[in-house]
Amino acid sequence: MSAIGPQTRPAPPAKESLLRRFRRFRRGPWETLATLIIFVGVVMLMQPFAIVLYTYSFVTILTGTVLFVIVSHFPD
Repeated sequence: MSAIGPQTRPAPPAKESLLRRFRRFRRGPWETLATLIIFVGVVMLMQPFAIVLYTYSFVTILTGTVLFVIVSHFPD
Protein backbone atom coordinates (compact mmCIF):
# COMPACT_ATOMS: atom_id res chain seq x y z
CA MET A 1 0.00 0.00 0.00
CA SER A 2 1.27 3.41 -0.81
CA ALA A 3 0.99 6.46 1.36
CA ILE A 4 0.21 8.66 -1.60
CA GLY A 5 -3.20 10.28 -1.51
CA PRO A 6 -5.59 10.49 -4.41
CA GLN A 7 -3.86 11.58 -7.51
CA THR A 8 -4.98 14.78 -9.04
CA ARG A 9 -4.77 15.22 -12.72
CA PRO A 10 -4.17 18.59 -14.22
CA ALA A 11 -7.33 20.09 -15.53
CA PRO A 12 -7.77 19.76 -19.28
CA PRO A 13 -7.69 23.01 -21.20
CA ALA A 14 -11.02 24.65 -20.84
CA LYS A 15 -13.03 24.79 -23.99
CA GLU A 16 -15.06 27.86 -24.49
CA SER A 17 -18.68 27.14 -24.01
CA LEU A 18 -21.29 28.42 -26.36
CA LEU A 19 -22.51 30.85 -23.72
CA ARG A 20 -19.01 32.26 -23.22
CA ARG A 21 -18.58 32.73 -26.96
CA PHE A 22 -21.97 34.40 -27.09
CA ARG A 23 -20.81 36.91 -24.46
CA ARG A 24 -18.23 38.20 -26.88
CA PHE A 25 -21.05 39.91 -28.73
CA ARG A 26 -21.42 43.32 -27.27
CA ARG A 27 -24.43 45.48 -27.85
CA GLY A 28 -22.72 48.73 -28.85
CA PRO A 29 -20.99 47.86 -32.13
CA TRP A 30 -23.83 45.66 -33.34
CA GLU A 31 -26.41 48.34 -32.63
CA THR A 32 -24.29 50.79 -34.58
CA LEU A 33 -24.18 48.38 -37.53
CA ALA A 34 -27.95 47.85 -37.38
CA THR A 35 -28.53 51.59 -37.25
CA LEU A 36 -26.29 52.10 -40.27
CA ILE A 37 -28.20 49.46 -42.23
CA ILE A 38 -31.48 51.18 -41.38
CA PHE A 39 -30.00 54.55 -42.41
CA VAL A 40 -28.79 53.14 -45.74
CA GLY A 41 -32.27 51.72 -46.31
CA VAL A 42 -33.88 55.10 -45.68
CA VAL A 43 -31.42 56.79 -48.05
CA MET A 44 -32.22 54.16 -50.67
CA LEU A 45 -35.92 54.86 -50.16
CA MET A 46 -35.61 58.63 -50.49
CA GLN A 47 -33.24 58.89 -53.45
CA PRO A 48 -34.80 59.76 -56.86
CA PHE A 49 -32.12 58.26 -59.13
CA ALA A 50 -32.34 54.47 -59.27
CA ILE A 51 -35.46 52.37 -59.09
CA VAL A 52 -33.38 49.33 -58.08
CA LEU A 53 -32.27 51.06 -54.89
CA TYR A 54 -35.85 52.05 -54.17
CA THR A 55 -37.00 48.48 -54.78
CA TYR A 56 -34.61 47.00 -52.23
CA SER A 57 -34.98 49.77 -49.68
CA PHE A 58 -37.78 48.11 -47.74
CA VAL A 59 -35.85 44.84 -47.44
CA THR A 60 -32.80 46.77 -46.24
CA ILE A 61 -34.79 48.68 -43.62
CA LEU A 62 -36.49 45.50 -42.49
CA THR A 63 -33.14 43.68 -42.19
CA GLY A 64 -31.68 46.49 -40.12
CA THR A 65 -34.73 46.58 -37.88
CA VAL A 66 -34.71 42.84 -37.24
CA LEU A 67 -30.97 42.98 -36.57
CA PHE A 68 -31.50 45.84 -34.14
CA VAL A 69 -34.18 43.91 -32.26
CA ILE A 70 -31.88 40.90 -31.97
CA VAL A 71 -28.75 42.77 -30.91
CA SER A 72 -30.63 44.85 -28.36
CA HIS A 73 -30.73 41.66 -26.28
CA PHE A 74 -26.94 41.30 -26.28
CA PRO A 75 -25.11 42.14 -23.05
CA ASP A 76 -23.65 45.63 -22.64
